Amino acid sequence: MSGIVMQGRVTAQKQLPPLLLLHGHPQTHVIWHRVAPQLAQHFSLVMPDLRGYGDSSKPPSDAHHATYSKRAMAHDLRALMAQLGYERFQVLAHDRGARVAHRLAVDYPEAVERMLLLDIAPTLAMYEQTSQAFATAYWHWFFLIQAAPFPENLINANPLAYLRKTMRAAVGEFDPHAWAEYERCIQNPETVRAICEDYRAAASIDLEHARADIARQRWIECPLHVLWGKQGVIQQCFDPLAEWRKLCRQPTQVTGGAIDCGHYIPEESPQRLVDAALQFFTHSR
Repeated sequence: MSGIVMQGRVTAQKQLPPLLLLHGHPQTHVIWHRVAPQLAQHFSLVMPDLRGYGDSSKPPSDAHHATYSKRAMAHDLRALMAQLGYERFQVLAHDRGARVAHRLAVDYPEAVERMLLLDIAPTLAMYEQTSQAFATAYWHWFFLIQAAPFPENLINANPLAYLRKTMRAAVGEFDPHAWAEYERCIQNPETVRAICEDYRAAASIDLEHARADIARQRWIECPLHVLWGKQGVIQQCFDPLAEWRKLCRQPTQVTGGAIDCGHYIPEESPQRLVDAALQFFTHSR
């Protein structure tokens, strides 16, 4: 993994099929705490902190932000799963983790068996279809990509305020233990730097990779299920199924729909997610 240290949790039972769970911004693997106990009865769960997040490595970046490209993060995860003995696996991913999962499926089609993505449309589609409503609701997309150290300095001046601003729009309350973990991590200036680099990469090199995929007809090959919150920005501003079908070899393999919650599906609607995950991931068995 090129010197990258991945932290998180593994509930490995070799007799159970592997399931890789990937979190989003500005969180950690802790987002899965309400769904992991039930999923662990059916799968060997691998729940890492993404590069730059939580307690995983936060390497220096570069002028092109390639260090925090979704391609680099996908490489981390492919190497991690191989190190654990899993050459083929399924993926459940939310938010930024779902963007990494998209890259993982395109770059390593032989490894990804099935993929369930939570509350995103493709990055390229979201930038190309930016509206006033989207830019207002997802203000952080355009704040975090500003040149260093401007956003880093502002966040580090009051990191807990940033966390509350970006996450308190969710329906319901976060578990206090999970919230304390998110607070702990966002107070690390290196995490803040890495988060900004993640978003800078998304607005630059990740878009280059996405456009190259389309030009070379490199598509998602595996069955894809997409869920999003009825009360979230994706529902209001995009047509997720239509956008994902454009990027899949077999558009008829893309299924999904909206559920009655906001953005943070694993914490707002855990049972609905567990039910959907079990139905989708066990379909072929």
